Amino acid sequence: MSMLLFACKTTSVTSSKLDRTSQVEIKGNWTISSVTYPGSEYIKVNSFQIADSKCFEGSTWKFISNNNKGQMALTKTDCPAFSSPITWFVNREGQFILKILDAGEKAKKVRDGYVFRLANQTAASFQLIDVINVGGQSKEITYQFEKNN
Repeated sequence: MSMLLFACKTTSVTSSKLDRTSQVEIKGNWTISSVTYPGSEYIKVNSFQIADSKCFEGSTWKFISNNNKGQMALTKTDCPAFSSPITWFVNREGQFILKILDAGEKAKKVRDGYVFRLANQTAASFQLIDVINVGGQSKEITYQFEKNN
């Protein structure tokens, strides 16, 4: 059973002011060290409509803060090969907004994006937290990012 929930908000997160300090701290190369959520041993979650959430463990991410672009790639064996440019930003409400782009596609042409809560941010790590619906109950899925040296 795979589930994915998109949050709907009454005000646009894209009209929010940017949190430049948080964005500058995220600048660089990162790896997702873990993806956790309650019931993960029983329930499969399809992350970003790309692959099983566990396939994102070990994935590599590059964030460029001055133009809010970057790159992500799945690298785990026994998972689909996937690599894509991204666009992203952090707003002052602590939300991390992410769009996964097709090569050569402009962000404004991509209608679907993802809104996460940015948590526990340090110079060496941060978390992106999404809320998913599992059996009618809201559960948090946490993507743990570690900075590459």
